[in-house]
Amino acid sequence: MDQDTGRIWASLWPAGSHALGDVRSSLIADLYRPQAVLEGSGSLVHDSAGPLTGLSMEIDEPAAELFTDFLPEEVVGRPGHEMWFTVVDSRGRVHWHTKSNGEYDALVLVARATPPEYLSYLRRERISYLVAGETRVDLAAALRRMRDRLGVTCVMSTAGGGLNGALLRAGLIDEIHLSVCPAAIGGRGTPTVFDGPELAHGESPTRLRLLTAQVETDGTLWLRYDVVHDGSSGP
Repeated sequence: MDQDTGRIWASLWPAGSHALGDVRSSLIADLYRPQAVLEGSGSLVHDSAGPLTGLSMEIDEPAAELFTDFLPEEVVGRPGHEMWFTVVDSRGRVHWHTKSNGEYDALVLVARATPPEYLSYLRRERISYLVAGETRVDLAAALRRMRDRLGVTCVMSTAGGGLNGALLRAGLIDEIHLSVCPAAIGGRGTPTVFDGPELAHGESPTRLRLLTAQVETDGTLWLRYDVVHDGSSGP
């Protein structure tokens, strides 16, 4: 999202929406204690951005070593570490300016097709990464690696529609917290909560079960849904 678009969206949200967001975050923390926040690279760079350029072509490690998980002990065991700020970036697009912030440390999810120069850059910068998938990040495999290697049992996605749509199609979402702003926008190509591939022939929409609904006096809605997975009982 460019700065002008961001300012427009920010102007539409009622003043009380920030406080509602804080309440929502506190509830999620109390209920589930997430150990990671998940974002797509598109939240940090422009959609048209390609792989990071200007990186050193000198690679210190053997190529086979680059394509193994990198979890430096000084990061994993850092005093004060509580959360992973996790970014899906198989193309190697994000230039990291902040690797650690308070209780957060950066974690990048990459694939075997990620440029080796980028992996070498992450190692030089001591930025943790996990390898999951071939041409792109296999989200299910990545979450399993986060659990097995880092003990992460709950991930909160604050990503855009593209990554959220991929998570939904892969059956990796258990609960949805949706804030609805009292404003409407139309037009083909307008981003949605869940973008991505159309339903395949014979596929059914994902069913949701409403858990709570909160209506604010300024018109903002906070809706909390349970995702009904295959084999679960319906409403």
